[in-house]
Amino acid sequence: MTTPVSLSSQLAVNVLDARSLLAAFGALGVGVVMFAETGLLIGFFLPGDSLLFTAGLLCTGSGAHGVRLSLGPLLAAAAVGALAGSQCGYLIGRRAGGALLARGRSARLHEGARRAEDLLGRYGHAKAIVLARFVPVVRTVLNPLAGALNVPMRVFTVWQVIGGLVWSVGLTLAGYALGSSVPNVDRYLLPLVALIVVVSLLPLGAELYRSRRRAKAGEAGG
Repeated sequence: MTTPVSLSSQLAVNVLDARSLLAAFGALGVGVVMFAETGLLIGFFLPGDSLLFTAGLLCTGSGAHGVRLSLGPLLAAAAVGALAGSQCGYLIGRRAGGALLARGRSARLHEGARRAEDLLGRYGHAKAIVLARFVPVVRTVLNPLAGALNVPMRVFTVWQVIGGLVWSVGLTLAGYALGSSVPNVDRYLLPLVALIVVVSLLPLGAELYRSRRRAKAGEAGG
């Protein structure tokens, strides 16, 4: 029988903390978070990159609090959640159009939408869909945006599957490889997660820097 204390500890989940999510829900939680972050605009704040990496690390038994996951089910849950979520986001965007994004009140969400549109315009559909997987927020809004902009479904599906598998499986295996090769790596988990977050934000920062340089060059030329 579940005691009130253990029940409250299960319910007190910090959705922004990868370890808290994994301790509460395991591999199933990874799949749900991947779906929400890539398919539903309300999931733009979820810790996709750090969750995948931490989950892979916990498959080695290196995690704190006795949390250990099985690699096979984890990879399947991560891939299915990421691919199904992206396709769902695209279909929602295709049906609802730009009105869905227009109703969003988050400045971060709108900035992500602008970046996603820039990616599509600058790199073309295929490259933008793959690159967006590695940029937080952008990977959330690009899918419905692609649907709203009538990106061909076949093109979107092929490239979101490729990008989704590289992202979800790649980050999970990176965590697993590190946990397998470094003893007691869980001692350094917080710095590692912080590093992953910083690295995942680098493409967005680079794009912002280049945009500002182009704007300044345009002002100087004008």
